Amino acid sequence: MIAIWALVAFIVAIVFWNAVLKRNIGESMIVGFLVVGAFAGRQAPEYMWHGFLDSMQEEVTFAGLAFIFMSFVLAKTPVLDRLIDILNSFLGRLRGGPIYTSTVAGGMFGAIAHVGASVTAAVGSVTVPWMKRSGVSGELSATVVAGCAGMGVTFPFSATMFILVGSTTVTGLMEPDEIILPLALAGLWCLGYRLLLNYYLVRKNGLQPIAPEDRIPAKRSLRAGWTSLLLFVPIIVPLLLTRGPIAVPIAEYTDLAMSSAISLITWIPVLMILLVFFLGRRHLPRTGRGWWKILGETAPQFGVIGVTIVAAFSASNVLGDIGLPEQLTTVLESLSAPAWLMAILVGVIIVVIAIPLTASATMAAVGGVAVAALVGVGIPAPVAAAAVLVFASTEGASPPSGAPIYVAAGIARVDPGKMFAPLLKYYCVPILGVGVLIALGLLPVS
Repeated sequence: MIAIWALVAFIVAIVFWNAVLKRNIGESMIVGFLVVGAFAGRQAPEYMWHGFLDSMQEEVTFAGLAFIFMSFVLAKTPVLDRLIDILNSFLGRLRGGPIYTSTVAGGMFGAIAHVGASVTAAVGSVTVPWMKRSGVSGELSATVVAGCAGMGVTFPFSATMFILVGSTTVTGLMEPDEIILPLALAGLWCLGYRLLLNYYLVRKNGLQPIAPEDRIPAKRSLRAGWTSLLLFVPIIVPLLLTRGPIAVPIAEYTDLAMSSAISLITWIPVLMILLVFFLGRRHLPRTGRGWWKILGETAPQFGVIGVTIVAAFSASNVLGDIGLPEQLTTVLESLSAPAWLMAILVGVIIVVIAIPLTASATMAAVGGVAVAALVGVGIPAPVAAAAVLVFASTEGASPPSGAPIYVAAGIARVDPGKMFAPLLKYYCVPILGVGVLIALGLLPVS
């Protein structure tokens, strides 16, 4: 069980270094990586080196840094200000309008894109600055966006869902299409919880509608800033090419699977940066010295976010090498408890596994066993599968390794460590509770 103890030590080391010693999260993640490596014994140098190399090739590492750069460049132009003026013209009269919009947009985008980091990047690049302008703190803005990342897993038809229903264990318990309705309803329950949370957060933080004198009439804001709406194009175009109605004929013509050929998490920030360069060209530096100054201003955030992401993925790779998935599978198979306790135990184990692993990797490792464990205590297989996917959806809100945390923090330019406690309190633990209630039939999905 050495890998399980390594996971516990990883989390404890990060919390101690960050919360007790008050060191920054980048440094804390390096310490956590070193602690995990120590559990590999003589193979530590090999595992740590390969883990580091793999982490440097992660798309999320690039996306996190790209969005930091994009947000800094965007701040040098009036493009985003004009877009926010338009949004405030229509929704600024609502208390917490930007927060509700961010959550609903996260659900809609998640139902299409399904990748947590993509959901965070696409939605957060617009709504985080809007929330901050409306009086929401940077930490809360980033927390709301990262907390919605998991909705990509709780709606059909994510890759994570297909990994689960395609496993040998689950195919013996149910037909693949039996999960579609339960998972769609489970996703709506998760969205409903987030909307209730928004209501609480708006009142807890005393958020008010935008003052009438600060709201530009809709016609005027559209006339002045209609070009800022083009910021949605870098989101829409990759989606149409990979999942839209033109994706099928393109795939047939090129003989390529477009969803595999075009990575949303890579191309959305690239296209956004290019578009920002074009829209803000009159307000951006025209000399090398000017661009060097911008890079210098972004360097501190590049350092913290980059180191944090690389260390998190490196540690996850080492944990996989020393047998974390196999050992947790053994634990699941040995469980024996009544339905309510089994649902809680399975949920906790899945959530813990999803800390260092992605939801897809979690389902590949223990998803089938988790569903079988719930079916064994009388829970219908489609309901059990939906509940297990809800548990796994906490990956985006699971400190310290959730990639959406660092993408959101990069956009909001805040310390990711300050998001850990709110994410656990507002998203990770409550979504675990939603999954348990779904498994027990108290939140019906069939």
